[in-house]
Amino acid sequence: MSTDSTYLAVFLSNKTSPRWRAWYAMSDDERRAKDKEGLAALVAWDEKHRDVIVYQGGPLGKTKRTSPDGIADVVNELTVFVVVRAPSHEAAAKLFENHPHFTIFPCDAVDVMPLLSGPPET
Repeated sequence: MSTDSTYLAVFLSNKTSPRWRAWYAMSDDERRAKDKEGLAALVAWDEKHRDVIVYQGGPLGKTKRTSPDGIADVVNELTVFVVVRAPSHEAAAKLFENHPHFTIFPCDAVDVMPLLSGPPET
């Protein structure tokens, strides 16, 4: 059994940022080419890190917020998530340096945080 800890990585995107405006300013052909390049880079990143990926995660959809005021549609910056295992918080964060989501795609950053409780024991 690994002694590594488990971390949630959440990619963030401000959809009104200059990076996103530039992404949508590209022609359809340019964006398709970037998509192709980015998807290949994501596959390579996943393959390189397959031994530490606990849960592949994926893109996140529209958000509904439930509060004492009821249920409302909201916009946040949460875009994609993945769960990884690493020996330290710093090591987990380093896994995402130069990640395709912000070197090719227009994500702004990735927040990496430890999961404070592990999976249930079987």
